[in-house]
Amino acid sequence: MLIQNRKAFTMLELVFVIVVIGILSAVAIPKFAVNRDDAVISKAKTLVASVRSAIATERQKRILQGSFTSIFRLTDSNTLGDPIFNAIDGNTSNPVLQYPPFSCKTSTSTECWKETTVGTATTDGVYTYMMPVAGSVVFTLKDNQFNCPATSGSATAQKDCRLLTQ
Repeated sequence: MLIQNRKAFTMLELVFVIVVIGILSAVAIPKFAVNRDDAVISKAKTLVASVRSAIATERQKRILQGSFTSIFRLTDSNTLGDPIFNAIDGNTSNPVLQYPPFSCKTSTSTECWKETTVGTATTDGVYTYMMPVAGSVVFTLKDNQFNCPATSGSATAQKDCRLLTQ
């Protein structure tokens, strides 16, 4: 009797391995996509908290100096692609964040911030976060507070507002 030495996989074994890999990737890839969106939302929530903290700190500094003027702007430029949250009242020597992110590169970009209304001493500044999948959340800088109106807008806008602020 002659014993054969196998030196390669059979076609059936290769097909079986490919099917198993396909099943595993069909389960794993959607999980990775969800985790990515969760990470993007966490980053936005952290940025909102950091901006709010910076506004509170600046407000306290002003009160200690005897000034009760409101903060009206958080950036020096509303040009797409420029840094955002880089200047309290447009003054870059007094940044909101030490390492400010860049605003949306285009008007249709997602996962980014943009200044939609330039704040002045008499006008509230409005900032919009473009959600990862669809929609946006509008934040208003009014009376030294950075808030999104959770009670106005569509149900989706309300849900997104709560998602970024809670």
